[in-house]
Amino acid sequence: MLFRFGPFELDALRFELRENGVMVAVEPQVLSLLHFLIVNRNRLVTKDEIVSAVWHGRIVSDAAISSRVKSARCAVGDNGRAQQVIRTIHGCGFRFVGAVDEGSAPVAAATIEVDEPITEPARPSIAVLPLSTIGDLGSLTIVAEALPHEIIRALSRLRWLFVIARASSFRFVGPTHDLRRIGELLGVRYILSGTLEAFGGRATVAVELAKASDGGVIWAERFKVSDGSVEDLRAEIVASVVTALELQIPLHEASRVQLTAPELMDAWSAYHLGLRRMFRFTAADNAAAAELFGHAIAKDQGFARAHAGLSFTRFQDAFLDYADRASATAAACQAAERAVTLDPLDPFANLAMGRAHWLSGDLEGSLAWLDRSTDLSPNYAQGIYAQAWAQALLSRGDGGQCSSDRAMALSPLDPLRYAMLATRALSHLVRDEADSAVFWAERAAREPGAHALIDVIAAVCNAAAGDIAHARGRIELARKRQPSLSRDKFFRSFPFADAEVRNRIGALLDQLGL
Repeated sequence: MLFRFGPFELDALRFELRENGVMVAVEPQVLSLLHFLIVNRNRLVTKDEIVSAVWHGRIVSDAAISSRVKSARCAVGDNGRAQQVIRTIHGCGFRFVGAVDEGSAPVAAATIEVDEPITEPARPSIAVLPLSTIGDLGSLTIVAEALPHEIIRALSRLRWLFVIARASSFRFVGPTHDLRRIGELLGVRYILSGTLEAFGGRATVAVELAKASDGGVIWAERFKVSDGSVEDLRAEIVASVVTALELQIPLHEASRVQLTAPELMDAWSAYHLGLRRMFRFTAADNAAAAELFGHAIAKDQGFARAHAGLSFTRFQDAFLDYADRASATAAACQAAERAVTLDPLDPFANLAMGRAHWLSGDLEGSLAWLDRSTDLSPNYAQGIYAQAWAQALLSRGDGGQCSSDRAMALSPLDPLRYAMLATRALSHLVRDEADSAVFWAERAAREPGAHALIDVIAAVCNAAAGDIAHARGRIELARKRQPSLSRDKFFRSFPFADAEVRNRIGALLDQLGL
C-alpha cells in the first residue's frame, strides 16, 4: 500500500518514506509509528495503542513515545507548534490530520534490495510473512490481512524468541518466496509463511514453519475456515501456531547443537539442549539438564530463562526424590527468584516461581505466580497446566478440568502431557468421581515421561473405583521404579489443601500398603 500526502509518500511494502521520489532516512520505529498513525488517520490513537503497535506491548516511557513522535514530525516537515500533519490531543493521544491518497504498490520479494544481510541474533529468531491468497476471499479478506499481524504480536510475548517486526517481514509479498534469501536479508533462523485459499464458499488457512537456511519444513498445519466463525478462527489459529512454535523451535534448536561440545556452545544453545534433557524426567537427564543450564548461566549471568530452567531441575530433584528435598527446594526457590528478578515479564520465570511455591505447600501463593505466567502469555500451555494442578490440589475441580483440557488442546504433543492427563484425573478424584478419574489416570500412566508418582495417582483412582487388584499392581510398579516411595513422600509432592480429600486419599493408600 502506498500513502501519499503533500510531497511525501509512505510505501508500506518497501517500508520507505520518500519526499518527491527521494528516500528520507527514518529510523524503523519512527516509520512504524508514522505508518500506524496514517492507517488510523480517521480517529485518535492512544499512547497504549502506539505502544502495542510499535513496541509490541513492551514497557516504554512517555519520553520515548514523545521522542518518536517528534522524529516523525521532523521527517514529514512538521513540528510541535504547527501540527499540520500529526496533531497532539493533550491527555488523550495523537491523530494524523494530513490529507492522504491511497494507492497500490506491489513489490515482489525478488525486487527488494538490501546492502548486506543482517547478522542473525544469538537467540532463536523468526520472521512471519504475509499470507499469500488464492481465490475469491470475500468477507475473509480480514483474515488474510490480520492473522499474520496477530501472530507477530502473540509471538512477541515469548521472551526467548526474537521476532522481526511486521514492517520488515511484510515487505515480502506474493506466492513465491526464496526463504534462504529472506532469512539472509532479515537475519532470522526460522520463517513462518502460509496461504489463504477460498473456493466455492470453503476456505483453508495453511501455515508452515521452515528453516531459513534451506527452506526445510519443521512443522505445518491446516485450518478450515467458515464465514460464521472468522473471529473465533483467528484466535484459534494464533493460539495453535504460538503453542506449536513454543514446542517445535526449542526441539529444533536442541537438535541443531546436540553434537556440539558444551564448551563451544553459546548460552542459548546450552539452554535449549538443557530443555530437551530436562523433559526426559530421569535423574540422569535432570542432572545433565542442570549442568547445561549452569553452562548457559556461566556464559550469560543475566540469562533469566537459564535460571528458570535450573529452578525447574531443582524442582524435579525435590518432587521426584532425586536429591535431599530441603536443599533442592531452597535451590529451586533461589533460582526462580533470580529468574524473576532478571526478567519479571518472562512467563517461564513466573512458572518456575509458582512451582517453587508448590514445594513448600503454598498452593495459593503458587497460583498467583501461575496466573501471572498465563497473563503474560495467554497461550502458554505449561502455565495453564500448572494452574490446573494447583486448582485440583485446592479442590477446585471444575477449574482444574477446564485448565487441563485447554492445556492439552493447545499442546497435544507437550512433554508434560502425562502430567496434564494426571491433573485431569486428580480434578475428578477430588470431586469423588472415581470412574472418570480412572479413565484419565490410566491414560496418564501410559504416556511417555510418566514417572512413579503418576502410577500412584492411577493406583488411588483405581482403588477409589473399587479395583483393588489393579491398584495394587500400580503400586508395585511404582515401588520398582522408585523404591524409596512412601505415603508421606506422595503427600509432600501433592499437598492437598482439603483435609477431607487428603484423609480419603490417605485411607486408600493405607489400604494399598503404601
